[in-house]
Amino acid sequence: MPAGAPILVTGGAGQLASSLDALARARGVAVTRVGRPDFDFDRPESIEAAFHATRPSLVVNAAAYTAVDAAESDAAAADRANHTGPARLAALCAASGVPLIHVSTDYVFDGSKPAPYVETDPTAPQSVYGATKLAGEQAVLASGAQAIVMRTAWVYSATGKNFIRTMLNAAQRIQAAGEGRLRVVADQHGCPTSADDLAEAILNIAATILSQGWQPGFGGVVHAAGTGATTWHGLAMAAFEAASRHGRPIPLVDAITTAEYPTPAPRPANSRLDCTRLEQIFGQKLPPWRDSVDRVVDTLLGTTVS
Repeated sequence: MPAGAPILVTGGAGQLASSLDALARARGVAVTRVGRPDFDFDRPESIEAAFHATRPSLVVNAAAYTAVDAAESDAAAADRANHTGPARLAALCAASGVPLIHVSTDYVFDGSKPAPYVETDPTAPQSVYGATKLAGEQAVLASGAQAIVMRTAWVYSATGKNFIRTMLNAAQRIQAAGEGRLRVVADQHGCPTSADDLAEAILNIAATILSQGWQPGFGGVVHAAGTGATTWHGLAMAAFEAASRHGRPIPLVDAITTAEYPTPAPRPANSRLDCTRLEQIFGQKLPPWRDSVDRVVDTLLGTTVS
């Protein structure tokens, strides 16, 4: 690879790709961020064109089909974005000796384990989204590339479409209407993850790889998520409490069960991730999820509350 070659980040204007791009530029790290229409897993030729035009030192694949419910009725598109597209990208990395960090999901698990999942636990996705992401993991690892499959969970940021922004907007609508309550699922457990925190860990890992060279122990699956766990209801309440420090009223919120809020795609009841391997191998540990929620809400609402 050429000296000073950039890191290729896929995912266009997505949350993680945006965070990676902003943080890398703040650090003075050369990054080429690509997305539709120039990089599109629906157009295989665009994958090769972007890769060869960039001649990257390392690739971070943050592109994915993440519409979990829509995937149930659009499995072919989800498979192209989550499986066959990443497989082609991994093959290019393997042929060029370029390390690849491929971002995956907690939804590869069925949620039946009572404790946090470790990387070696059996996978059993319950949705098309989870199944296509698992197929992508397997293809990347089988490609021969110097690859890290990084599973994360419940990603949010101050930009893009995510649970935190949805909840804050819903609370505003209730306030404007002068009545109403929110209903949020309280029996699904996971690890909320700030896109900025995840981007920092990824760039730190990339720096380690590029400075030390690829080491055999780097490869395989690793979990990277916010420290600690909660439910969707707990996450919503944390966001509302953070917003209340900016003068926003806390709405009335009912804790409901998954059965009371049916969705086309099943969600795992427990998708907590054990991130010990991330710390052991790369020295990375993401911040407590609640602290990061506070920071994101402060950013969304324009000021920082001490």
